[in-house]
Amino acid sequence: MTTHHPPTGPGGRNVVWLPTAISRTQLEQEQDHRGLVIWLTGLPGCGKSSVATATQKHLHAQGYKTALLDGDNLRHGLCADLGFSMEDRRENVRRASEVAKLFLAQGAIVLVALVSPQRSAREEARQCIGEGDFMEVWCQCPSAVCATRDIKGHYAKAKAGVIADFTGVSSPYEEPLHPALKLDTAVQSIETSVAQVIEQMMGRVLIGGHTSTGR
Repeated sequence: MTTHHPPTGPGGRNVVWLPTAISRTQLEQEQDHRGLVIWLTGLPGCGKSSVATATQKHLHAQGYKTALLDGDNLRHGLCADLGFSMEDRRENVRRASEVAKLFLAQGAIVLVALVSPQRSAREEARQCIGEGDFMEVWCQCPSAVCATRDIKGHYAKAKAGVIADFTGVSSPYEEPLHPALKLDTAVQSIETSVAQVIEQMMGRVLIGGHTSTGR
Protein backbone atom coordinates (compact mmCIF):
# COMPACT_ATOMS: atom_id res chain seq x y z
CA MET A 1 0.00 0.00 0.00
CA THR A 2 1.31 3.44 -0.90
CA THR A 3 2.15 5.64 2.05
CA HIS A 4 0.57 9.08 1.93
CA HIS A 5 1.94 11.96 3.94
CA PRO A 6 0.45 15.43 4.35
CA PRO A 7 2.51 18.36 3.06
CA THR A 8 5.40 19.38 5.31
CA GLY A 9 4.49 23.03 5.02
CA PRO A 10 5.23 25.95 2.70
CA GLY A 11 8.77 26.43 3.98
CA GLY A 12 9.88 22.93 3.05
CA ARG A 13 8.09 22.87 -0.30
CA ASN A 14 8.66 26.36 -1.65
CA VAL A 15 4.91 26.85 -1.76
CA VAL A 16 3.31 30.20 -1.07
CA TRP A 17 -0.42 30.64 -0.42
CA LEU A 18 -2.06 32.81 -3.09
CA PRO A 19 -4.41 35.37 -1.53
CA THR A 20 -7.76 35.65 -3.31
CA ALA A 21 -8.71 38.90 -4.99
CA ILE A 22 -12.12 38.76 -3.30
CA SER A 23 -12.13 37.98 0.40
CA ARG A 24 -14.37 35.43 2.05
CA THR A 25 -15.91 38.21 4.13
CA GLN A 26 -16.83 40.18 1.02
CA LEU A 27 -18.35 37.12 -0.62
CA GLU A 28 -20.37 36.32 2.50
CA GLN A 29 -21.67 39.87 2.75
CA GLU A 30 -22.69 39.91 -0.90
CA GLN A 31 -24.53 36.57 -0.67
CA ASP A 32 -25.94 37.46 2.78
CA HIS A 33 -24.85 34.29 4.55
CA ARG A 34 -21.70 32.89 6.08
CA GLY A 35 -19.89 29.80 4.95
CA LEU A 36 -19.92 26.62 7.01
CA VAL A 37 -18.74 23.00 6.72
CA ILE A 38 -21.40 20.50 7.73
CA TRP A 39 -19.61 17.17 8.23
CA LEU A 40 -21.98 14.21 8.17
CA THR A 41 -20.46 11.02 9.56
CA GLY A 42 -21.84 7.55 10.18
CA LEU A 43 -21.83 3.93 9.08
CA PRO A 44 -22.23 2.97 5.41
CA GLY A 45 -25.93 3.03 4.62
CA CYS A 46 -26.88 5.29 7.52
CA GLY A 47 -28.26 8.00 5.22
CA LYS A 48 -25.42 10.52 5.11
CA SER A 49 -25.53 11.08 1.37
CA SER A 50 -29.33 11.17 1.25
CA VAL A 51 -29.50 13.80 4.01
CA ALA A 52 -26.66 15.84 2.51
CA THR A 53 -28.20 15.81 -0.97
CA ALA A 54 -31.65 16.76 0.30
CA THR A 55 -30.18 19.51 2.48
CA GLN A 56 -28.26 20.98 -0.43
CA LYS A 57 -31.39 20.92 -2.58
CA HIS A 58 -33.33 22.79 0.10
CA LEU A 59 -30.59 25.38 0.64
CA HIS A 60 -30.09 25.91 -3.09
CA ALA A 61 -33.81 26.53 -3.55
CA GLN A 62 -33.56 29.23 -0.87
CA GLY A 63 -30.67 30.93 -2.65
CA TYR A 64 -27.77 29.74 -0.51
CA LYS A 65 -24.36 29.07 -2.04
CA THR A 66 -23.55 25.38 -1.46
CA ALA A 67 -21.14 22.58 -2.32
CA LEU A 68 -21.48 18.84 -1.76
CA LEU A 69 -18.55 16.47 -1.19
CA ASP A 70 -19.66 12.84 -1.15
CA GLY A 71 -17.27 10.11 -0.08
CA ASP A 72 -18.03 7.79 -2.98
CA ASN A 73 -17.60 10.56 -5.52
CA LEU A 74 -14.27 11.62 -4.00
CA ARG A 75 -13.00 8.04 -4.31
CA HIS A 76 -13.78 8.11 -8.04
CA GLY A 77 -11.20 10.83 -8.59
CA LEU A 78 -9.32 12.77 -5.93
CA CYS A 79 -9.04 9.75 -3.63
CA ALA A 80 -9.03 6.99 -6.24
CA ASP A 81 -5.54 5.92 -5.18
CA LEU A 82 -6.59 5.24 -1.58
CA GLY A 83 -7.64 1.95 -0.07
CA PHE A 84 -9.48 1.35 3.19
CA SER A 85 -6.68 0.84 5.68
CA MET A 86 -6.77 3.13 8.70
CA GLU A 87 -3.92 5.17 7.24
CA ASP A 88 -5.71 5.57 3.92
CA ARG A 89 -8.97 6.45 5.64
CA ARG A 90 -7.17 9.19 7.56
CA GLU A 91 -5.70 10.52 4.32
CA ASN A 92 -9.16 10.39 2.73
CA VAL A 93 -10.51 12.59 5.50
CA ARG A 94 -7.54 14.95 5.24
CA ARG A 95 -8.06 15.48 1.53
CA ALA A 96 -11.80 15.99 1.96
CA SER A 97 -11.22 18.55 4.69
CA GLU A 98 -8.72 20.49 2.57
CA VAL A 99 -11.17 20.62 -0.35
CA ALA A 100 -13.99 21.65 1.98
CA LYS A 101 -11.76 24.43 3.31
CA LEU A 102 -11.23 25.75 -0.23
CA PHE A 103 -15.00 25.91 -0.82
CA LEU A 104 -15.44 27.51 2.59
CA ALA A 105 -13.03 30.26 1.56
CA GLN A 106 -15.52 31.07 -1.22
CA GLY A 107 -18.27 31.51 1.36
CA ALA A 108 -20.06 28.26 0.59
CA ILE A 109 -22.04 26.03 2.91
CA VAL A 110 -20.19 22.76 2.32
CA LEU A 111 -21.91 19.45 2.99
CA VAL A 112 -19.43 16.59 3.47
CA ALA A 113 -20.89 13.07 3.53
CA LEU A 114 -18.09 10.78 4.58
CA VAL A 115 -17.97 7.68 6.81
CA SER A 116 -14.81 9.10 8.43
CA PRO A 117 -14.75 6.37 11.09
CA GLN A 118 -11.80 7.62 13.14
CA ARG A 119 -12.57 10.13 15.85
CA SER A 120 -9.03 11.54 15.70
CA ALA A 121 -9.25 12.05 11.92
CA ARG A 122 -12.51 13.97 12.30
CA GLU A 123 -10.85 16.10 14.96
CA GLU A 124 -8.01 16.82 12.54
CA ALA A 125 -10.61 17.87 9.97
CA ARG A 126 -12.12 20.20 12.56
CA GLN A 127 -8.71 21.73 13.24
CA CYS A 128 -8.02 22.12 9.51
CA ILE A 129 -11.32 23.85 8.84
CA GLY A 130 -11.61 25.76 12.11
CA GLU A 131 -13.78 25.19 15.16
CA GLY A 132 -16.24 27.95 14.34
CA ASP A 133 -16.69 26.77 10.75
CA PHE A 134 -17.11 23.04 11.48
CA MET A 135 -20.43 21.39 12.34
CA GLU A 136 -20.23 17.66 13.00
CA VAL A 137 -23.45 15.76 12.36
CA TRP A 138 -23.71 12.12 13.40
CA CYS A 139 -26.16 10.07 11.37
CA GLN A 140 -26.77 7.43 14.03
CA CYS A 141 -28.10 4.14 12.71
CA PRO A 142 -27.42 0.56 13.87
CA SER A 143 -25.41 -1.57 11.45
CA ALA A 144 -28.27 -4.09 11.27
CA VAL A 145 -30.55 -1.38 9.90
CA CYS A 146 -27.87 -0.08 7.55
CA ALA A 147 -27.45 -3.61 6.17
CA THR A 148 -31.14 -3.81 5.23
CA ARG A 149 -30.72 -0.66 3.09
CA ASP A 150 -27.58 -1.90 1.34
CA ILE A 151 -28.73 -2.47 -2.25
CA LYS A 152 -25.10 -3.02 -3.32
CA GLY A 153 -24.73 -5.99 -0.98
CA HIS A 154 -21.57 -4.67 0.64
CA TYR A 155 -22.55 -5.70 4.17
CA ALA A 156 -23.25 -9.27 3.06
CA LYS A 157 -19.96 -9.43 1.15
CA ALA A 158 -18.08 -8.04 4.15
CA LYS A 159 -19.63 -10.61 6.47
CA ALA A 160 -18.68 -13.33 3.99
CA GLY A 161 -15.11 -12.07 3.92
CA VAL A 162 -15.28 -10.94 0.29
CA ILE A 163 -14.76 -7.27 1.22
CA ALA A 164 -12.07 -6.47 3.77
CA ASP A 165 -11.85 -3.45 6.09
CA PHE A 166 -15.55 -2.65 5.83
CA THR A 167 -16.73 -0.21 8.47
CA GLY A 168 -19.36 -1.68 10.77
CA VAL A 169 -18.36 -5.29 10.02
CA SER A 170 -14.60 -5.84 9.84
CA SER A 171 -13.41 -2.31 10.59
CA PRO A 172 -14.44 -0.17 13.58
CA TYR A 173 -16.47 3.01 13.68
CA GLU A 174 -15.74 5.43 16.52
CA GLU A 175 -18.91 7.28 17.44
CA PRO A 176 -18.69 11.06 17.91
CA LEU A 177 -18.50 12.06 21.56
CA HIS A 178 -19.91 15.55 21.25
CA PRO A 179 -21.49 16.08 17.81
CA ALA A 180 -23.21 19.37 17.12
CA LEU A 181 -26.22 17.31 16.05
CA LYS A 182 -27.24 13.65 16.20
CA LEU A 183 -29.79 12.42 13.68
CA ASP A 184 -31.69 9.22 14.39
CA THR A 185 -31.68 8.12 10.77
CA ALA A 186 -32.85 4.62 11.65
CA VAL A 187 -36.38 5.85 12.29
CA GLN A 188 -36.85 9.44 11.19
CA SER A 189 -37.54 10.62 7.66
CA ILE A 190 -35.04 12.41 5.46
CA GLU A 191 -37.27 15.48 5.64
CA THR A 192 -37.08 15.49 9.44
CA SER A 193 -33.31 15.09 9.33
CA VAL A 194 -32.96 17.95 6.86
CA ALA A 195 -35.12 20.19 9.04
CA GLN A 196 -32.90 19.45 12.03
CA VAL A 197 -29.72 20.18 10.08
CA ILE A 198 -31.15 23.47 8.81
CA GLU A 199 -32.27 24.50 12.29
CA GLN A 200 -28.86 23.70 13.78
CA MET A 201 -26.87 25.54 11.11
CA MET A 202 -28.95 28.70 10.92
CA GLY A 203 -27.42 30.38 13.94
CA ARG A 204 -24.00 29.95 12.38
CA VAL A 205 -24.69 31.30 8.90
CA LEU A 206 -27.19 34.11 9.46
CA ILE A 207 -26.35 37.56 8.17
CA GLY A 208 -28.84 40.38 7.82
CA GLY A 209 -32.28 39.27 6.70
CA HIS A 210 -31.94 35.49 6.62
CA THR A 211 -34.56 33.44 8.41
CA SER A 212 -34.88 29.70 8.94
CA THR A 213 -37.38 29.51 6.10
CA GLY A 214 -35.42 31.42 3.51
CA ARG A 215 -34.63 34.98 2.47
